[in-house]
Amino acid sequence: MSFVRASFRARTLVGNARRFNSTGSTPPPAPKSSNLPLYLGGAGVLGLGTYVYLEFSGKEQVKAKARKVQEKSPLDPDNFVDFKLKRVEPYNHNTATYVFELPDDQASLLPVASCVVVKSASDSPAPLVGKNEKPIIRPYTPTSPSELEGELHFLIKRYEAGKMSNHIHGLKPGDSLAIKGPIMKIPYETNKWEQVGMIAGGSGITPMYQILNHALADPANKTRFTLIFANVTPQDILLKEKFDELKAKHPDTFNVVYTLDKPDSSWKGVTGYVNKNLVQQHIPPASLADKVKVLVCGPPGQVEAVCGKKDGMKQGQVGGILKDLGYNEEQVFKF
Repeated sequence: MSFVRASFRARTLVGNARRFNSTGSTPPPAPKSSNLPLYLGGAGVLGLGTYVYLEFSGKEQVKAKARKVQEKSPLDPDNFVDFKLKRVEPYNHNTATYVFELPDDQASLLPVASCVVVKSASDSPAPLVGKNEKPIIRPYTPTSPSELEGELHFLIKRYEAGKMSNHIHGLKPGDSLAIKGPIMKIPYETNKWEQVGMIAGGSGITPMYQILNHALADPANKTRFTLIFANVTPQDILLKEKFDELKAKHPDTFNVVYTLDKPDSSWKGVTGYVNKNLVQQHIPPASLADKVKVLVCGPPGQVEAVCGKKDGMKQGQVGGILKDLGYNEEQVFKF
């Protein structure tokens, strides 16, 4: 019965009741109470709920379909592409996170572990060039997950003599930076190693964070990671809150050890440079053979002392502390 017909019938019943009362006649038996209003109200709620469900699920299906359609990164491994700076998030006295906008809410789809290289944008009013008048190009590792839609994050520390870091720190929202990538460093595979040791210094922490953030989020992960992170002062420890959070969330598969060159009076942790004793104490031993991998990234002096210099773009032989402790070229990777 339609709502209009139900209303008309109700009005007719009321009219008949009035006529019986006005003539003094015995009123007819009271009609049984109707559940029609409840049915109508329930139908209305059900209809609204159905509409909301279909509207929401429809939008989610559209989003899911859009995500499935993206098969290619908006980055180009062969050419520099200009990306606009969306915002700047200050981190400490000399470091900030620079968030670049990716077109059409696409994800970067950067593989782990990989980096990109950057140079000043094509429309930059003051192109960044070296003494040879060629563009200055520097590698950086994004700190945002590869599946993050619409944004690409870089944690950039400004060095006094660093031309690129000073250039990036001078960018304002709306300015652009030219980015090319990805450049694969070491393909990460779930549970390929039983243990992974990480030794990092300063801004060399970003590739370690990229791997840890990816690996520890995987419910299937069984690899145990141990990170030694060296810095000058407590204020220089980048992403400390992130690593502490990961350690609390994954106590069986992640541990981090901080060491400082110039600690303040409140520091209760390790002090001094990365040395043989510190590595022996925390990094998994070379005796684990192919079950262990040690990753190293930091200032050139630290990398040389820990595992020896890189040979240009090649890894080079293992040297320094790790050589003394018996690690070979297959067990060590230098970023």
